[in-house]
Amino acid sequence: METSSDRPGGTRRPMWGRIVAGVAVVVVLLVLVERFSLVPGFGGLFGSDTRDRSGPALLKSVQDMDRYEAAVGNFQVVVDLEKDAAFLPDAIRGTRTLYVGAGTVSGYVDMGGLDERAVTVNEDRTGATIRLPHAMLGTAALDPNRSYAVSKQRGLLDRIGDLFSDNPAGEQAVQKLAAQHIDAAARDSGLVDRAEKNTTSMLEGLLRSLGFREVTVTYG
Repeated sequence: METSSDRPGGTRRPMWGRIVAGVAVVVVLLVLVERFSLVPGFGGLFGSDTRDRSGPALLKSVQDMDRYEAAVGNFQVVVDLEKDAAFLPDAIRGTRTLYVGAGTVSGYVDMGGLDERAVTVNEDRTGATIRLPHAMLGTAALDPNRSYAVSKQRGLLDRIGDLFSDNPAGEQAVQKLAAQHIDAAARDSGLVDRAEKNTTSMLEGLLRSLGFREVTVTYG
């Protein structure tokens, strides 16, 4: 009886090699069926099932708000962040991420430090003067539902590193940069002036409803 070792010029193929090759063929066929639905009704066999196993949210602290949120600006920025490695081509080491960041910045007046000296009322209680600090801007808050990565390009070494990373292809850097750009845009947007104008309108309406005919609001 002829064996594989007796075949002219032949080499004996280990049994495990045949098993691995067979498993690889089966996996490829299953992927093709799932991806392109080659067999009707068979593709859903490997459908994914998402389960939320998160624990309950815990209340860590409660903070009283002493500021009046008078205006909110909506911003969007396209971040193009590229990181290169010295003496290595981008195909080997380097990343480039195109990210759309959308978020809001609030303009508010802090009233927590006001005391009785901040309000002056005339003798017949028909006029009032209110002195407030200038409006300020909050920090940019990115909206995860409107922020997304358009494209990611990574070198070979970066792709290999992602395999062993706890946060592969993390977006913290572009998110932080997007927030910085939004903060800068808010400072030049006139949001502070809008917040002071809206605060003045709110206080004038409130005090006039209490019987004051002359209301003056100053900032500084």
